[in-house]
Amino acid sequence: MCKGIKTGIYLPPDILEELEKYMKSLGISSKSKVVQEALRLFMLEHRWKLTGSAVGIIGIVYRHAVGNIDHMLTEIQHEYIELIISTVHIHLDKERCMLAIFVRGDVKRIKEFLNKVHKLKGIEIVRPMLLSL
Repeated sequence: MCKGIKTGIYLPPDILEELEKYMKSLGISSKSKVVQEALRLFMLEHRWKLTGSAVGIIGIVYRHAVGNIDHMLTEIQHEYIELIISTVHIHLDKERCMLAIFVRGDVKRIKEFLNKVHKLKGIEIVRPMLLSL
């Protein structure tokens, strides 16, 4: 196991000001602890991309009136049915919907699924929140 290192990072004034505000309100006194926690969260958020299996939620915000996007999203889900545990459809306003898709399975297949969804016209946001298994 390697020893830890002491390093320096540059924080632009706007980020530093906001960070200090949050630290004060949360009662945190160590910037090192904040950076360590941020790095752990970063690695946790991205670790799934390197492993064989993952589980989590894919949040999708889209404009339902664009083309046949509802139909296309359903077709893509059927193509990757082995990944999908459940879905929840939410109406955000008159133009936009949110789809929460709970997935579990092979990372390669999840990436393929995400790529197909990203390419659809009408998609505004695709946010995977996945953990490695």
